[in-house]
Amino acid sequence: MKPWAILLAAGQGSRLAAAADGRAKQFLHWRGAPLYWHSARAMSRSAVVAGIVFVFPQNGHAEHEERLRELHAAEDLGIPWLTAVGGEMRQDSVRNALSVLPADVRHVLIHDAARPFLTPALVRRVCEALQRGACGVIPALPVTDTIKTVADGLVTGTLPRQALMAVQTPQGFSSDLLRQAHAHARETGLSVTDDASLLEALGHSVHVVEGEAANVKITNPDDLALLQEAPALPRPCTGMGYDVHRYGPGRPMRLGGILIPAGPEVVAHSDGDVLLHALTDAVLGCAGLGDIGQHFPDKDPRFDNISSALLLDQALDMARQAGVRLCHADMTVVAQTPRLAPYREEIRKNIARLLALPPACVNLKASTEEGLGFTGRAEGIKAYAAVTAWAQDCPALVPPSPLQRDI
Repeated sequence: MKPWAILLAAGQGSRLAAAADGRAKQFLHWRGAPLYWHSARAMSRSAVVAGIVFVFPQNGHAEHEERLRELHAAEDLGIPWLTAVGGEMRQDSVRNALSVLPADVRHVLIHDAARPFLTPALVRRVCEALQRGACGVIPALPVTDTIKTVADGLVTGTLPRQALMAVQTPQGFSSDLLRQAHAHARETGLSVTDDASLLEALGHSVHVVEGEAANVKITNPDDLALLQEAPALPRPCTGMGYDVHRYGPGRPMRLGGILIPAGPEVVAHSDGDVLLHALTDAVLGCAGLGDIGQHFPDKDPRFDNISSALLLDQALDMARQAGVRLCHADMTVVAQTPRLAPYREEIRKNIARLLALPPACVNLKASTEEGLGFTGRAEGIKAYAAVTAWAQDCPALVPPSPLQRDI
């Protein structure tokens, strides 16, 4: 069975509160979502976590749980989640979360919500060690600084750096052993800073896996610089379109906005330009805006015999509003008849004009299917289009709430 994760988001973050306008660090926003949500994303994307328990402060717990529902509604994690009430100490919060875990959970991950840069790869590394039989697993990195013990402003000793490691979360455990360790700590009054120390106190071995340098914990005011947004860079995106039209009494054949006098008529609701329809679908795909049927349904009388160039223009405008700028288009028309070679350059240049691209950035190919299929039997025509574009970074998937305020 896959482990569940416990996401600790109940701390007060006193060292950071003044610089963060009194807010606990786990509720600060980065890239449109609270820090704890970024950790939840990494857990869900690892494909090795079965569910998550979010631990929120007792004060405001209901509001934080409602916010969690909003986040999940906007971006489904794909795994179940529960909430638990935080305690006075970190150990109390973990113990409360263990009490709400499903009874059959054999392993559990404990992660600090103030480590938002967690990656799915690290989650998998910890879980793999648990699957190999480890009862406790921690990610850690070698210490690079010289570490000294100090008392009253004086050095009392220098620790051997080669034997030291800086420990991170998530830490993985046998859930039964972790419950026993927490019970022992409660009985003896043992207070520790991580859960691995509780297993160590019972004499159990804790295995170490490689941590991640980027998996830092937001702790001090200087750490807020890590949450500052870098200027958004364009990202490449592609869109693919396909369309087909049947030959028969209907519209004169047009391809790429160019009339093809030698071509058979096509059955269509609009002007039947199969190439511009495929291109329109590709443009919409680039911007993640669905398909041509959603925006221009063939049952709508407004689009009866409409120019496909107008539909393409509207799709281009929608893509521009979404921050998408086309830079290249590659198209293929598949038909047994007519021969398209005499029209190829005229079509290509007209499409370049419609897309506002240099002709060198538009490519058009024509092919037959050697007598195979409906196109080979000259029963119809089809077209493929692939467009490449630059897009601004995706907008935040998470809607704002009364609890959300940017740094």
